[in-house]
Amino acid sequence: MTTLPSRPTIADAAWIDRRRWLLGTAAALALPGARAQTPPHQPGDVLQPRALVFPRDHGSHNESRTEWWYLTGHGKDAQGRAFGYQITFFRSRVDEAQSLQSRLAARQLLFAHAAITDVQEAKLWHDDRIARWNGLPPTQTERGVFASESDMQVVLRDWSFQRLADGRYRSRIEGRDISIDLTGTPTQALLLQGEQGFSRKGPEQAQSSFYVTHPQLAVRAALTVRSQRFDVQGTAWLDHEWSEAVLAPDAVGWDWIGMNLFNGDSLTAFQLRRQDGSALWSGGSFRSAADAADPLGGQRFAADAVRFEPLRNWTSPLTRATYPVAWTVTTPAGRFTVQAVIDPQELDSRQSTGTIYWEGLSDLLDSQGRLVGRGYLEMTGYATRLVL
Repeated sequence: MTTLPSRPTIADAAWIDRRRWLLGTAAALALPGARAQTPPHQPGDVLQPRALVFPRDHGSHNESRTEWWYLTGHGKDAQGRAFGYQITFFRSRVDEAQSLQSRLAARQLLFAHAAITDVQEAKLWHDDRIARWNGLPPTQTERGVFASESDMQVVLRDWSFQRLADGRYRSRIEGRDISIDLTGTPTQALLLQGEQGFSRKGPEQAQSSFYVTHPQLAVRAALTVRSQRFDVQGTAWLDHEWSEAVLAPDAVGWDWIGMNLFNGDSLTAFQLRRQDGSALWSGGSFRSAADAADPLGGQRFAADAVRFEPLRNWTSPLTRATYPVAWTVTTPAGRFTVQAVIDPQELDSRQSTGTIYWEGLSDLLDSQGRLVGRGYLEMTGYATRLVL
C-alpha cells in the first residue's frame, strides 16, 4: 500500500482553484500507438477478482479509480553512508471529465512523490509532481505525460518510472533539491498479495484492490542531494496496486510495512485504523527465500491475525501530527519490532498535492531483538483523515 495524495475538503479554496485548472486546461499525452482509454467503472462499482496477466497488468488500469506504483529501498555508498529512497507514481480517474469529448478534458490526474532519507544527516528531502492527462494517444505537440496500458511505463515530464524489456525497473527523477537515477534488478519472482493478487482492505468486498509486489530487488542508484552525488547499492521493494475504493467509511488511514529481510525473506503487514486508533482490518503476507520463485508461495495473513501495537511516538514540528515511529507487529510468521531509522520522515505536501503522511526507512527486529531486515513504514491519517 501507499498513499494517494488526499484531496482537501470542499472549503479548501486552493484545492478548488487547482482542480478547476486541472479540469479546464490542456491535457498531456499517452504512449504512441496506445489504445483509447477503457470505459471507466461507474460510481458504486465493486472490484471483482480475476486472473492477473503479465506484462499487461504491470501497466496502467485507466478504467479504475485509483492506482499507484511504489518503490522503496535503501543502500550505502562506497564509504558506507546509508540512504533510503522512495519513488511513487499515482493515477486518479476524474469522473466528472469522463464523458467530455475534447482532447482538453483531463480524464486522469497523475501525481508523483519522491524522497531521499540521509541517515547521517538525519534529514528527509522530498519533491512531487502533478499533471493532467486526457488518456488518449498523443499528438506531435503534446508534452510527455502518460501511463501505458500495455506494460509499466509512467511519465510526468522529467520524471519517469518503467519496466524494461529485460524485466528490470528504471526510474529517473529530477527535483529541486534531489535527483534519483535508479535501476532495480529482480532476484525473485513477483509476489501476488491476498488471494492470487486480490487483496481485501475492509469488511466489504468493495474495499479491495489488486495488489502485486516485487520484493528483494537488487538496486544500483545515483542519488543527488543539493548537487552532491552518492552512488549506492542496496535492496528495494516495488508495489503496484489499483482499486475502486480502498477505505471503509469509518477508516481514517492505515499503517503498513514492506520489509526485505537480509536472508531473502519478505514481510508485508498492514492495518486500517478507525478514529480511536483501533484496527478495522489488517492483513499481509510472509514469503521465505525458499519460496521466492513462486508468486503464490508463502503465507497470506487473515484479517484477525495481524496486530500493530505502538511503542514510541514522534510529533512533527511542522504539522504537529503525532506518529508512532516504533511498533510491535505480531503476525502468523512471528513477532517483530519495527522502528524508524530516523524520526523526521514526514512528507508535508500541503503546497502541492495536499497530502501529509509519514513514510520512512525503518529497521525490522525479530522477537530476540536482532536486526533481521530493513524496509519502509508508512502511516497515514494522523494529520487528517485520508480521503481517496
